[in-house]
Amino acid sequence: MGNAAQKKNRVLDIFYRAMKGENLSVSKIADEYGVSTKSISRDMNEIKNFLSDNRDIVGNTELKYSSSSKSYYLEFENFLLSKELLAIMKIMVGCRAFSKMEILKLSAKLKNFISYHDKEMLEQLLSKEMYHYNEVNHDCKSVIDTLWQLTRCIHEKIEISVTYYKMDRRLVERRLKPAAIMFSDYYFYLIAYHSDKADWKPLYYRVDRIVNIVEHRNRFTIDKAHDFDEGELRNKIQFMFPGELRKIKFEYTGPSVQAILDKIPTAKVIDMKGNAKVIEAETYGTGINMFLLSQGNMVKVLEPQSLVHEMKAELQGLMESYGLG
Repeated sequence: MGNAAQKKNRVLDIFYRAMKGENLSVSKIADEYGVSTKSISRDMNEIKNFLSDNRDIVGNTELKYSSSSKSYYLEFENFLLSKELLAIMKIMVGCRAFSKMEILKLSAKLKNFISYHDKEMLEQLLSKEMYHYNEVNHDCKSVIDTLWQLTRCIHEKIEISVTYYKMDRRLVERRLKPAAIMFSDYYFYLIAYHSDKADWKPLYYRVDRIVNIVEHRNRFTIDKAHDFDEGELRNKIQFMFPGELRKIKFEYTGPSVQAILDKIPTAKVIDMKGNAKVIEAETYGTGINMFLLSQGNMVKVLEPQSLVHEMKAELQGLMESYGLG
């Protein structure tokens, strides 16, 4: 009976260690317990049989053998593949939206969802980027905490007051009906409506500039006509600069029209004029001006006339600043 109890405890301990993501060497475990490698191999087979017989509980979890490390490890059906985690981590580091401490905590938690024997490789692949990581400046204590609080207020339709640093660094307070959260070009944005106005004009606030949030008892409703569509906005806005919806048309003579189409999701080539592609798109706001100007003489705006005038005024101001006006 004593040997049977010892064997049971040993199998449970091995299984528990595998659950924690440990690589299990038969020879090392045999030395630890003072038993033969055959005994440990039988323990491994017992764990395999348990997993196979209890798919309804453990899913497609399998105890697998790695010939490179000469050890067993558990592979879970819901584990992230190493290539998937690498892609996610590269995006998180590249967006620079979180503090270095937040990135380190997130990466440590995500690594728990991949097989143990790939963790070292991923840490080596990401170590240089993490060492040189530079976050964007934040006014809030934690972007992640602020995002979660705002998301909950959006879901529960809670009116809020935010203390917020404007672009000119003036500290203001606004009472709002939060509607949506979006990410664009290094920053998360809160999309909200005024609580004390009925104009239903969406307002954009950078989440990292919100230093305090007060939740009120008031609940609000947004009728279907003003329900916010984040997907539509993402397709039609550049750099989160608000403004009216307008249809634009311009010529592009650069080397990569696909880069333009990727940057402006609503854009499409409607005509060809020599080596120029005529592109049409629907966009919100004045952020599109900044993008088109960044293309230099590869872009010529055709319509609407209001945008043509805006581009001319911007170029005239640029020439004057260099003493060419």
